[in-house]
Amino acid sequence: RRSKPLTVHGTQAVLDILKAHIFNWQIWPDFTRVPSAENAFMRYQPIELLQPVQLGGRSFTALPVDHTIPAVAYRLDSGVGSLVFSGDTGPCDVFWASVNQIDNLRHVIIECAFPDREAHIARLSKHLCPSMLALELHKLERECEIHITHLKPGQMDLTMAEIGHCLGEFRPRMLRNNQVLEF
Repeated sequence: RRSKPLTVHGTQAVLDILKAHIFNWQIWPDFTRVPSAENAFMRYQPIELLQPVQLGGRSFTALPVDHTIPAVAYRLDSGVGSLVFSGDTGPCDVFWASVNQIDNLRHVIIECAFPDREAHIARLSKHLCPSMLALELHKLERECEIHITHLKPGQMDLTMAEIGHCLGEFRPRMLRNNQVLEF
């Protein structure tokens, strides 16, 4: 029913993983060749770190993070304000250096996957726990709202209580289903 292919934007490393492990005729068909290469349902569009891409009157920019597999954060810029979504990351100075250059920053959505009692797992898997997140947020030089995501089921209340204790000055809130952020 589409009049044009679905475009999947991603870093080359992520696109290569999708091609090799997902859209490989073993898990899913290669939709870049269905129904034909000339008239495909899907196409890949590589993006580069720190290079804005314009879509529908807005831009998005991939920002560097540090994770066990290829990953990026994203800056979404409406022209009036920006939102940064970190995705999976461990401590990463270059991420915060990029964020601190955003003049119209309104929101940062950042993960905190583990409670402090599992800090060793957070470090090993390159995720954050509340004490690590506190160290990271002290690198933030811009005023904005902080939203917490990627909380592990069954540990959300504990992790959010620890975040409140470590990061009360930042007034972080848990990102909620169906929450609308305007920027």
